[in-house]
Amino acid sequence: MTEIKVQLHKNPLKNRSAVQRTNSRTYILITLLSFAFSVTATRVFLNLTGFPQIGGGNLHIAHVLWGGLFLFAASLIPLIFVNQWALELSSFAAGIGVGLFIDEVGKFITANNDYFFPSAAPIIYAFFLLTVLVFIQVKRQRKPSARSQMYSILEKFAEVLDRDLSQREYEDITTQLDEIIESSAEPQLISLAQSLRAYLADHKNQIVPDDPGLLERCVAAFERFRTRWLTRDRVRLILIIGLLLWAAWGLTSQTIMFISTHNPQAYKVMVEDFIENKLIVNETGMSWFAAQILLEGSMGAGALAAVLFFLFKKDTIATWIGLMDMIIMLAVVNLITFYFDQFSTIAFAVYEFIMLVFLLFYKRNYLSTINPQLNIYSKD
Repeated sequence: MTEIKVQLHKNPLKNRSAVQRTNSRTYILITLLSFAFSVTATRVFLNLTGFPQIGGGNLHIAHVLWGGLFLFAASLIPLIFVNQWALELSSFAAGIGVGLFIDEVGKFITANNDYFFPSAAPIIYAFFLLTVLVFIQVKRQRKPSARSQMYSILEKFAEVLDRDLSQREYEDITTQLDEIIESSAEPQLISLAQSLRAYLADHKNQIVPDDPGLLERCVAAFERFRTRWLTRDRVRLILIIGLLLWAAWGLTSQTIMFISTHNPQAYKVMVEDFIENKLIVNETGMSWFAAQILLEGSMGAGALAAVLFFLFKKDTIATWIGLMDMIIMLAVVNLITFYFDQFSTIAFAVYEFIMLVFLLFYKRNYLSTINPQLNIYSKD
């Protein structure tokens, strides 16, 4: 028998480079929101109910198991179903699952399974920040290639197969197809785009009225609210009041804390409380506490500086100072604060995030009308 040897050659035209999903930003955002909700709701529920035990005797069904169940479901759903709602459901389940899972990280980094281990909260917060960085990276606008556009079109074609194609979606798909036909250098890709274009034209009578999803309705409602209520003067006033309150809290609380460290009796009580709760085990722990006082006080002073620049109508400078202040608080200072204050810091982190959103909103929507040379605010 003659042995036939077949030499396999690598296809030079093969391209398996990663292509970002059309709605990937939405999926990551759903995961982030459900992640934050899962951790916060779990901690609030456990504190209100006195940390109940599901099971009896030696049996304890920890919520990390429920987290694993949600994560397993999140991985199975998109493997089984190809519909767009499957990805949205998977995103939600993934966020809930990872929140329930990582909430018990203290048990898995300590020999005695200490759920209340002080480093647990900073680890959870740092993990959340890393996910936020993923969202920021995914959210960045990139110049689409013909190949990535075709991937996007084929994703959107699910609406055609589901007979749920709206006029807006029809126009988006046809615009992308026309761009591929005009700009692509690949004859096969052009031929495919022309075929899909012809198919859409033949089935144009199947277009249905636009039925936006929950997220789209929320975005539309926010746009109506923004147009009517979030004028420049109102947003500016919100920023001044919000930053002033933040500055007052940061400077006052940290000043009181600094003074208490120079009161022997108060200092002794505070250190004993830290030792009892295992927040400080050596001199390094006190150094971190001193760093927290210094940083939060400095950020309070930064917020006050931003308020003063707003009052002197130097809005560009004020906005940048406010942005840097909130970013440093969220990305650096809170990591230390979560260690000492545990999850009571969540409320402050939410406040800082809201202020950051308002600052970004003001910068994006209203600073373009500010004289870049004078950096002054005007009511044109």
